[in-house]
Amino acid sequence: MSQVTERADRSEQWADRAEAALAAAGHRRGGARRAVLELLGGQECALTALEIEDQLRGGRRAASRASIYRVLDELEGLRLVQRVETGQAMVRYERVCDAEEHHHHLVCQRCGIVIPFSDPALERAISSISERVPLAVSEHEIVLRGQCRDCTAA
Repeated sequence: MSQVTERADRSEQWADRAEAALAAAGHRRGGARRAVLELLGGQECALTALEIEDQLRGGRRAASRASIYRVLDELEGLRLVQRVETGQAMVRYERVCDAEEHHHHLVCQRCGIVIPFSDPALERAISSISERVPLAVSEHEIVLRGQCRDCTAA
């Protein structure tokens, strides 16, 4: 199976699990909600509500900003999405990933681009630290800020 096919399958599985969890929690189904779930399921990195709105507007199913925020709040309440604080005065959201897809973020303080990154050595260091601190670490998020290569070269 190709990487693209695997990613598409995981995305659809995440959207289906999220929809089932929302239904079990008593939230009504709707086209806007499914569109948000499918979009989030296919994303590699965090998006703002405005970016979600823009991407949906360009696709087959638009959704109002109010609907998007409502769906994001519901998903966050069920711990299906997480807020990513990048320090840009806008909250970003991304689906909660399994350990295999877990990543952190690089944020350019000049242009605002957010770039996902993974580092096995960093994950091992965090695991090692969690064994030595008086806290059962259940999740972590690393955001590194600076200037991207394009902005540094400009």
